Amino acid sequence: MTRIPLLGLAAASVVVLLTAACAPTKDDARVVIFAAASTVEVVTQVAEQVQSERPGAQITVTYGGSADLAAQILEGAPAAVFLSADEAQMATVTEQTRVGTPQVFATNYLTIVVPAGNPAGVTGLADLEDADLVSVVCAVQVPCGAATAELATLDGLTLSPASQENSVTDVLGKVSSGQADAGVVYVSDVGRVAGVEEVPIAGADRVIN
Repeated sequence: MTRIPLLGLAAASVVVLLTAACAPTKDDARVVIFAAASTVEVVTQVAEQVQSERPGAQITVTYGGSADLAAQILEGAPAAVFLSADEAQMATVTEQTRVGTPQVFATNYLTIVVPAGNPAGVTGLADLEDADLVSVVCAVQVPCGAATAELATLDGLTLSPASQENSVTDVLGKVSSGQADAGVVYVSDVGRVAGVEEVPIAGADRVIN
């Protein structure tokens, strides 16, 4: 499947994955989807489209960090579809469950979010080396955290986050609530909450999830 930027992803682009899971079942079937937090907007849109076309379909979506979702699946959680934020977590699940053939359906990259007005004057990733700046990132075992660490290494930076979170949703929450001066998330996350604005990371497209 062609890789497309997540920000511009149309509902029809993902519907292949969702309806493929529904196709062999009855219209009133229940389909459980485990999806990375960074896909919440587009998956919600697609799920609504599928349900409008098949009113009896019951689509349940659980969002979270890809590592946490993968762990739940490996422990027996009944997910029919897994949308991971990176290929590493997907590989872990497919290798151990031997179910399904992964397909890349979108790409994403990182950016910085700050509270509206950017009160701390953040200009780029290098500012997150300052321990006096309250910054938050994803934990390294989470795809967005692994990507953040890789990007920092490429730029020769040593970041000093105040905390490492389990998902981009948690990072967004701390920035939007004013608990942090800056956070690293995906570009697709910027519009998910009110009260934040974006500070682009130069060369962020060198690390693609």
